Amino acid sequence: MIPQIQPWIDEEELAEVVEVMKSTWLTEYKKTAKFEEMFKELTGAKYAYAFSNGTVTLFTALKVLGIGEGDEVIVPSITFTATINPILLLGAKPVLVDIDKDTFCMNADLIEEKITSKTKAIMPAHLYGQSADMEKIMKIAKKHKLFVIEDAAQAVGVKFNGKHAGTFGEYGSFSFYGNKTVTTGEGGMLVTNDKKLADAAYRFKNHGRLEKGVFVHEQIGMNFSFTEMQAAVGIAQLNKLERIIKRKQEIREIYMRELSGVKGITFPKIHPKCSPVHWFTNIIVKDAEALSNALKKREIQTRRFFFPIYKQPCYKEMGFKGKFPVADFAYTCGLSLPSSAIIKNEDILTVCSAIKEELK
Repeated sequence: MIPQIQPWIDEEELAEVVEVMKSTWLTEYKKTAKFEEMFKELTGAKYAYAFSNGTVTLFTALKVLGIGEGDEVIVPSITFTATINPILLLGAKPVLVDIDKDTFCMNADLIEEKITSKTKAIMPAHLYGQSADMEKIMKIAKKHKLFVIEDAAQAVGVKFNGKHAGTFGEYGSFSFYGNKTVTTGEGGMLVTNDKKLADAAYRFKNHGRLEKGVFVHEQIGMNFSFTEMQAAVGIAQLNKLERIIKRKQEIREIYMRELSGVKGITFPKIHPKCSPVHWFTNIIVKDAEALSNALKKREIQTRRFFFPIYKQPCYKEMGFKGKFPVADFAYTCGLSLPSSAIIKNEDILTVCSAIKEELK
């Protein structure tokens, strides 16, 4: 089986984890602090706090910004449900904007028509290693006095106009789930450039207090703590990030070289202001489901694009208004190919040969 994605884990991660186990200090401590510092250096954010996953980071950002009952948050028509669920759990309403036909990120040109007196925030999701058009989104947010929370779960290393994704708005949320560019198994990071927002987020994730080991709690909070084992893996992952990014680029270039001339296949376009990190290499075909099923029979894993939010069974009571033709097109035609940083070139060529045969 050629897997669609798997992490690059080797002796580097093992060495860091062994250090933690020998120290016997397993909860957040020096490794976590180092990981957070490395992430600040990577992104240019002034503040970065590690969380247990990249869903509670979004929940925390929304909660700290006071978004709740009756408020509206503008989100893309295609994203993972983790973008949507924290909004709903806080009593607010997600309002869908269709995605851009070239990048499959939120179409910034459609945002303003969805803004109402109840709109409090815009939450773009930077999908598949590209960035949404943050220049346009920030202008709209400033004009209408809206918060911006960036779902940058898939955007480690991604830049827009030379600025790291996730650092434009009030908060940026990153994920380190097992299939991400950088992984800690589970885990997330919340970044901001505002000290008050940083303190509020840390306080909320740390039982309503700014320090561990004290038992006077200023506010009500949750426990969204990281661990030293996760941090150890994350440190090793960030140390090899340049190699990961380079390899992801090489993978995409091989796919493009082998498949660009094949009838019925196109590749998503890259926004001219975006410096992407190709988390996945994606292709656009007439029938992604059929090709995915055919490749599965050949022991090749692929992944369909996200199911449109307005069609998700779990949101059937939401009654999302409007049509989302690009979301429908992306799901029908978008397919993510095997994209692990550790995939062998010969396996990429095997995938390409199989695709060519299936699309004859």
